[in-house]
Amino acid sequence: GSVRAPEPLRGLRVVAAPIVLDAIGWADGVTSLRLAPDDVFALGATDLQVEGALVEEEAGFVGWWLTPAELHDHVLEHIDWPLPAARPTVAQGMVAGVPAKLWLTADRVLLFTAAAYAHELMDRL
Repeated sequence: GSVRAPEPLRGLRVVAAPIVLDAIGWADGVTSLRLAPDDVFALGATDLQVEGALVEEEAGFVGWWLTPAELHDHVLEHIDWPLPAARPTVAQGMVAGVPAKLWLTADRVLLFTAAAYAHELMDRL
């Protein structure tokens, strides 16, 4: 592939009841990626104390920040599932046969995957 190397994504993984996660006030510069109703990857977060939540450092993801044009030109042909129209949102599924996730906003996209899959995904895009 011609895709540049991914950057490591650092943050906190927060697992708690959805109502607990919904109530968290994230600091400026933190991107809250809802991976499941009870699971958030808080990209850029370094410290969080929340009653009733399991909070762990997360260093297992790598990703690529893309423009919507880059998503269209390099990634969409490798996705056989519909992207949600709502933004911002996390979408997940197979990308070029590799489990991956997309953080979709109005003006940029984060394609991310487990670090163990990064080289395989790069080779296929």
